[in-house]
Amino acid sequence: MTDQQFPRHDARARALLRAMFDAAVASADPGKVVAPHLPRPPTGRCVVVGAGKAAAAMAAAVEAAWPDVPLSGVVVTPYGYGVETRRIQVRSAAHPVPDANSEAAAREILAAVRGLREEDLVLVLISGGGSSVMASPAEGITLADKQAVNRLLLTSGLDIRTMNAVRRRLSAIKGGKLAVAAAPAQVVTLGISDIPGDDVAAIASGPSVPDVTASLDLAEVVRVLGPALPAAAARRLLAVEPPAPLPARVDFRLVGTPAAALAAAAAVARAEGIEPVILGDDLEGESHELGTDMARLTLQPIDRPTVYLSGGETTVTLAGGSTGVGGRNTELLLSLAIALNGRAGVWSLAADTDGEDGASRAAGAVAGPDTIARATAKALDPAGFLREHDSGSFFAALGDLLVTGPTRTNVNDFRAILVLPQGATL
Repeated sequence: MTDQQFPRHDARARALLRAMFDAAVASADPGKVVAPHLPRPPTGRCVVVGAGKAAAAMAAAVEAAWPDVPLSGVVVTPYGYGVETRRIQVRSAAHPVPDANSEAAAREILAAVRGLREEDLVLVLISGGGSSVMASPAEGITLADKQAVNRLLLTSGLDIRTMNAVRRRLSAIKGGKLAVAAAPAQVVTLGISDIPGDDVAAIASGPSVPDVTASLDLAEVVRVLGPALPAAAARRLLAVEPPAPLPARVDFRLVGTPAAALAAAAAVARAEGIEPVILGDDLEGESHELGTDMARLTLQPIDRPTVYLSGGETTVTLAGGSTGVGGRNTELLLSLAIALNGRAGVWSLAADTDGEDGASRAAGAVAGPDTIARATAKALDPAGFLREHDSGSFFAALGDLLVTGPTRTNVNDFRAILVLPQGATL
């Protein structure tokens, strides 16, 4: 590829990566995926509750699909993720650390499902982000305790499954407790998964799913969270008790998944003559380490344009006092760019499908063969930004952040690495 050809190929590569990302997000659009999974309308009342980044959009989809079904209820979503509804109330609360509105919304949801009868239906709409915006502290735990724990979790480096085990144990609504409160009504949950492996007990910490971690020994987690862990929370985390038995009439239906998102992106690639290779929807580990690993992946011999697709949720373990702006996706992408060091014919995109990657307020970023050279021309030190976990600022300085705003869905992280064989064009 000549220097004269590069701008055209760069624009084309970036457009293709963005098209794949957009297709991944669209695969979990509540307006498309909710209606086909709705149960039969009940003969009694239909109460709709829910929590998460897609909750309001899912509620609007239920209203559109059931225009003649009497609906009531309330869902809660992070600030900025609301949509207009007519019959189902929408509340907003804080994410990723709960606030007073998170607690108020949880109480309102619990009140909405109590006192129902067998002929009634509780429709639960959950998605990523639900743990924070629907926060009902367990007995002996305060909202301040939960806030402190959430802050510790976000910088702990613990994986998402462990974080959700902690959240369930400190909650009066998660871990199946919402379904228990709704008995004897039928409970049907529609979930958009942001969890590696689609563990339904982990989506929004499973308010309508049995808590399989109720008897798990969390002593090591208490040790990792350290002396800043509130004493009441530590006692609760160390307590082991059997999960509350759920009512028999409980059903869970996944309507959007990371695997479906990657399949949608792969279809875009094939239509453009690019060979998609799906690495998996559950890749985890430290963001900067996975970025380095993926750089090595691009060394594999190929005979046609290829895109490596993956999902999952990596982690960023922050050192004390770190004030960097960014998230796990921009950190992974910066690590990848450093490892590639300007290698020709490789473009990449890493972003969160909810539209928000950490503190940068961007969904993620895009990198190309000229990323490091452009940074050097601006006197930016890529390795320094990586050390300070300030990847968002790095890509902002280059104009390479991917800014979408709230997508009102969430099927976890999306990564695409486009590789051209030597001499190939797009």
